[in-house]
Amino acid sequence: MEAYIYDAVRTPRGIGKKTGSLAQVSPVELTTTLLKALKERNKLDTSLVEDLIVGCVTQAGEQGGNVAKVAAQCSGYGDHLAAVSLNRYCASGLEAVNQAAARIRSGWSNLIIAGGVESMSRVPMGIDGSAWVMEPDAAFGKFVPQGISADLIATKYGYSRQNLDAFAFASQQRAAKARAAGHFNRSMISVKDINGFTHLAQDEYIRSDTTLETLAGLKPSFAMMGEMLFDQTAIDAYVNTERINHIHHAGNSSGLVDGAALMLIGNKEVGEKLGLTPRAKIRMGSVIGSEPLIMLEGPTPATKKALKMAGMNVSDIDLWEVNEAFAVVPLRLMENLKIDHSIVNVNGGAIAMGHPLGATGCMILGTALDELERQGKSTALATLCVGGGMGIATIIERV
Repeated sequence: MEAYIYDAVRTPRGIGKKTGSLAQVSPVELTTTLLKALKERNKLDTSLVEDLIVGCVTQAGEQGGNVAKVAAQCSGYGDHLAAVSLNRYCASGLEAVNQAAARIRSGWSNLIIAGGVESMSRVPMGIDGSAWVMEPDAAFGKFVPQGISADLIATKYGYSRQNLDAFAFASQQRAAKARAAGHFNRSMISVKDINGFTHLAQDEYIRSDTTLETLAGLKPSFAMMGEMLFDQTAIDAYVNTERINHIHHAGNSSGLVDGAALMLIGNKEVGEKLGLTPRAKIRMGSVIGSEPLIMLEGPTPATKKALKMAGMNVSDIDLWEVNEAFAVVPLRLMENLKIDHSIVNVNGGAIAMGHPLGATGCMILGTALDELERQGKSTALATLCVGGGMGIATIIERV
């Protein structure tokens, strides 16, 4: 049995500060806005939607207490709608989609809505605490701030500050061009805040006013943190050098933003019953574990695993979406798998537009789907590095 994507929607991204464009919108409202849009766009009989799976990383405060079920109750879909919130760190939104697809393919469910939400302006990252910090066997020398991991990878494999900044600049230029051309319009849903102001695609945060010169002038973000929080023995074991080359900074790393994304996923029979036309099928999803110290190298093994299980090769993928948590992440995947930058993140990525943790995975998969349709191509793969040492990948094929 196949799992089909019938629709994909997302909010604009708003910079994750109290002054951000979505700071006056709660995580529940971000999610219910998209639920109502899916209902209206597809003339959806909501009684047939069985579950809502929502990725959310910082599950505290307004995002705690199973934010998915709260959104389900506020959506108008009906009391029958079950819901679950999950946390696979940065992969949460894509994990939600993969779990929905697995349920559909197994025959356990017929129609599910899946995606993610994160309000980083209202619920700051890390406010929920961390077992990583509290457990001695897990913490020291084994789990580090992700920026340190990014700098470790860049140091080991010889990526220069110029390499990272050039990629970051391209991301910003591509994002600005894509928005101006309306490439995000199919999936973008406007959001109304508590003051009645509507935030549209043009309000989306895009860091696009920088130049290579301004990027070169930014100070590294993680140098002091690396010296203070880290076991030099662990560094030496990984990079075999006396010091980390700290070259990631605010301009070549992802920004903190608010946002949500959802997909309507079901089998063929329910689609026919509802009169829906499938846009793509989810061919395969995979997840892997990796060394926590170098947690950001997960996309390569996750991608290889997904391709192998799908019986596909790298050359079978037309478009790639690689989350730009830090510039070294997509650069490393492109080098490992020999992928040309011309088919990777063609509309920019998180360096330009930000990374709303729980929502990003679903967002980038939706972006890939829209772009496949725009270019008339067939297959896409979305992948993310994941905190704690993991990786995730999902392959979709247009139908």
